[in-house]
Amino acid sequence: MESVVHRAVLRASSSLSVRRQATRPHQKLQPLRLACALHSSASKEATPVHHHTVPGPPPQAPRAAVSSAQERVARKRHQADLLKKGKELRTNPEKPTSILKKRFWKDVLVKDTPEGLQVHLDTRPVRLASRQVLNLPHHKRALAASIAAEWDQLVSAQQALKHHYIPLTSLTSRAVDIEAADHANDPAIRDAMARVLMRYLATDTLLCWAPERNIHDPTPEGKKTLRQLQREAAEPITGFLTTQVFPGVEIRPILDADSIIPAKQPEATRSVIEAWLRNLPAFELAALERAVLATKSLLVASRLIVEWSPSFASIQQLNGRQPFGVEEAAKAATMEVMHQIAQWGEVEDSHDVEYQDVRRQLGSVVLLVS
Repeated sequence: MESVVHRAVLRASSSLSVRRQATRPHQKLQPLRLACALHSSASKEATPVHHHTVPGPPPQAPRAAVSSAQERVARKRHQADLLKKGKELRTNPEKPTSILKKRFWKDVLVKDTPEGLQVHLDTRPVRLASRQVLNLPHHKRALAASIAAEWDQLVSAQQALKHHYIPLTSLTSRAVDIEAADHANDPAIRDAMARVLMRYLATDTLLCWAPERNIHDPTPEGKKTLRQLQREAAEPITGFLTTQVFPGVEIRPILDADSIIPAKQPEATRSVIEAWLRNLPAFELAALERAVLATKSLLVASRLIVEWSPSFASIQQLNGRQPFGVEEAAKAATMEVMHQIAQWGEVEDSHDVEYQDVRRQLGSVVLLVS
């Protein structure tokens, strides 16, 4: 009982002290009011960040992608299947363009005609962009068979509108266009091609040799430097060209051992090479253009054309010369890339694709001229 009375007395005394403070002057209540204002907002608890707030297990540490050739092929086939299914889902039969997404022919065959070899889709001959029927010389049966195989692999008519699906057909069409311009005495195509191709001689891949010493690319003891490898690949090609194709001309390396400033070829060398390529037959000129674009080398392309074209049969019959095919041309043009791969490794889906693509394009050049 006494404790209850004691608590009541304390509450009464505290309320009395508050009333007394309210009757005091205003300036004495200001600190109290300021303190109440500073602490009037409700407090909030901080939300801790735990690993439980992120759903799922933690990600695995990154690892280098090491896969076999079979795994890469299987993955690419799976991606191709997904792409094909996506195209089929986008096909709308109500649209007029949907007819291009189907293949309207069943069989592809090569026919002998008085005009030449023709590739037929069932009964329709393959035509060029100018609506002209594609006629090939009778001695180019391998080229005709390759074009037929190219069309036989298409799954829709729409693919025939894209050059990368029919590279041999587009390359042959380029040769036919040059031939038609020659018959019409129109030098515009040859002049434009000569100007473009001669630009590659100033930065020819075969003549751009690496410095003799490179602190960023140390060569192990007992192995040849990149410059030595490039020189060994270039000298047989330039020696053959300067004795058999461009006799008497001088072909200089573009970069010296300790210089990054390119050196120009003599004016006489440029004049002889330009006159030679301007006088090439139509099929050889189209093939030279394709080979230059693939290798970035006018000299490697010229060496390949001379090796396989019947127009240079007298040179091909020389005894003691080394054969020069697609593999030799590709190695000479990609010597630096192959050296870097040997030093640092191959980039998947980049170096391996480029390796095959260069050989594919050079193979089309051999088929066109042989």
